[in-house]
Amino acid sequence: MSERRSPTIRRRRLGAELRRQRESAGITIEVVAEQLECSASKVSRIETGHTTATPRDVRDMLRIYGVVGAESDELVQIAREARQKGWWHPYSTVLVGAYVGLEAAASSIRAYEQQVVPGLLETEEYAGAMIRAARPDFTADQVHQRVRVRLGRQSLLTQDDPVDLWVVLDEAVVSRPVGGDEVMRGQLKRLVEVAELPNVTLQILPFEVGAHAGMDGTFTILSFPEPGDPDVVYAENATGGLFLEKSDELQKYSFIFDHIRAAAIRPEESVAHIAKLAEEPLWKWRPKGSPWT
Repeated sequence: MSERRSPTIRRRRLGAELRRQRESAGITIEVVAEQLECSASKVSRIETGHTTATPRDVRDMLRIYGVVGAESDELVQIAREARQKGWWHPYSTVLVGAYVGLEAAASSIRAYEQQVVPGLLETEEYAGAMIRAARPDFTADQVHQRVRVRLGRQSLLTQDDPVDLWVVLDEAVVSRPVGGDEVMRGQLKRLVEVAELPNVTLQILPFEVGAHAGMDGTFTILSFPEPGDPDVVYAENATGGLFLEKSDELQKYSFIFDHIRAAAIRPEESVAHIAKLAEEPLWKWRPKGSPWT
């Protein structure tokens, strides 16, 4: 297996293989649950990758399907690896662990962001300011933990086998001074620096475009190196986010992203625009407290 495979992606792949074996054997989930003396929902959650199966569960399920020998041993070993803890496990109370696990395994990430700089591109100061503003109920320690996680994730961009990242930012993201003038200028300069990496493509979707294909909200499309691991869409909302994996959903979001990036400013022009904003930011053009009209 690829070194990029995280416990999350192992669990997802294992579930898909167990489902394939069950369907090939012509056995229903209810029959499996009865023989394992567990609920049908547990079997279903194992197959969808939402529950980690024990090696014993996997061995027993495969025996029901008539799968033995080397093929069974390989899947049981995957079950053991899927139970390992990712680096993010100690922070499971401060982030969506399933998302970080998929992100760590991805070979490419396509993202559209409406309001804030994505975590993979944030500076420490910007991340702290954004979290404090969005969650005023958080303690200083809670903010610090979340910032540490975001900075830890950024190694994906510079590791030996870096992820390919393509981000389209709404112009609002680079126009709103999160954390004040100095913090935001530093963030804009960081975007220019990261855009120089060969595996990072950055575009700005300007206000002048008007209504566009991404009006429904922020989303991320994660793709994986092995054909057996289908894409996943993570659509963010106020309570965290929603994972979408059905083929029609994936096609819809790929279609939307293609239209968004086609409407956006070209990468070279986008980076030049961000560099200019770092020197002459939009929020300086209008005196503080001035009316909109």
